[in-house]
Amino acid sequence: MRRIMLAALAAAALVAGVASASAKIIQTYDPQTGKISTIDTDMQYVAPGGHAYSPIPRQTISYDGPYGPNTIVINTTERRLYYVMDNGQAIKYGIGVGREGFTWAGTDHVSRKAEWPGWTPPAVMIAREAAKGRKLPAYMKGGPGNPLGARALYIGARIYRIHGTAEPWTIGQAVSSGCIRLVNDDVIDLYDRVAVGTKVVVLN
Repeated sequence: MRRIMLAALAAAALVAGVASASAKIIQTYDPQTGKISTIDTDMQYVAPGGHAYSPIPRQTISYDGPYGPNTIVINTTERRLYYVMDNGQAIKYGIGVGREGFTWAGTDHVSRKAEWPGWTPPAVMIAREAAKGRKLPAYMKGGPGNPLGARALYIGARIYRIHGTAEPWTIGQAVSSGCIRLVNDDVIDLYDRVAVGTKVVVLN
């Protein structure tokens, strides 16, 4: 019996070692807190219910800023999105933003909403990725594996969107081609609060 237990423990240790060796460890810097954290992307931030959660939990905060109720305010430096409500409060979400060279700023509005949206990569993105040897599809049907995640809010006539992601470890990072990403649970929460016509302010 003791030999069986020792063998089981050894096998478990071997599996743990393999998992650890294959894990992708990244370090991230949060400009709001000034802290550096280490993330194991293999963890995928999956809650017991099976839902991916954000490494930056959403919060309801007091808000006395310059923007009125029913406004989405995106601070790309903080890597936070604020949805301003009509009770002196705002909901604060962690987001992923455009990487260096892909940042932008401006004021617009939500022009369309979509659940489990399909993805049509812009021609400029297809060409850019092709130059790296990576072929993007002309179109990808919506679903859990789609880069736009569970929901998308389209911003005016721009190519940029506020959308979900299946990569929660990218929240708080500058990784996108200009779109604003939230984990699926957060983008669903935001999606259910806003309507077409909601003002969007992007600060850079």
